[in-house]
Amino acid sequence: MPLSEHEQRLFEQIERSLAEDPKFASAVRASDPRFYARRRLLVAAGVVVVGLALLVYGAVIKTPPLAVAGFVVMLAALGYAVQSQRRAQSPDLHVVGGTTSRRRPRGRAGRRPSLLDRMEDRWRQRPEGHR
Repeated sequence: MPLSEHEQRLFEQIERSLAEDPKFASAVRASDPRFYARRRLLVAAGVVVVGLALLVYGAVIKTPPLAVAGFVVMLAALGYAVQSQRRAQSPDLHVVGGTTSRRRPRGRAGRRPSLLDRMEDRWRQRPEGHR
């Protein structure tokens, strides 16, 4: 149901007043889960660069334990980035004043559906005439 002209004007006025309030804007930004996900990804990217630097430095000065440590740091940072990306795409995150994406329900136990799960779904959804 669309808003009346009066309600639309009131809504726009409230929107403008909230946009001009820096304290409110920082509070909303601080409660936005996407803000934290973005920050975690940037931290992970920085740690990957540090791990790569350790790997190269260890290879240049011919110190295998340092090179292996750099590789392990890179691997851990990539794992952290993937985990935070998955957490950011979680359907139970709610953004104040925003919308969350509606994702299709996943397979068993919240994991990505396997080939067998998808084939079973297709079998159940096939037309009645082919049974």
